Amino acid sequence: MGLLWTLIVGGVIGWLGGLIVGRDVPGGIIGNIVAGLVGAWLGTLLLGGWGPSVGGFALIPAIIGAIVVVLILSAIMRGARRA
Repeated sequence: MGLLWTLIVGGVIGWLGGLIVGRDVPGGIIGNIVAGLVGAWLGTLLLGGWGPSVGGFALIPAIIGAIVVVLILSAIMRGARRA
C-alpha cells in the first residue's frame, strides 16, 4: 500500500509541476509520476524537507523540483523534435 500511495502522490506532484509551468509532461501518467518522484528527490536535496508533508514528500520543495524537471524534460523533448 505504501508504494501505491507514493506513486499517487508522485503523480499529483508531477501533474502540479506541469500545470504550473503550463506544459505537458512527456509520457502522460507515467511521465507525471516520474517527474513527481524525481522532482521530489531533487527539490528535497536542494531545498531541504520544509513545509507541509504528504506521503513522505515535503510538498513545496517537491513541487519546485517537479517544475525544474518538467522544464528540463520539455527542453530535451523540444530539442529532440528539432533534430
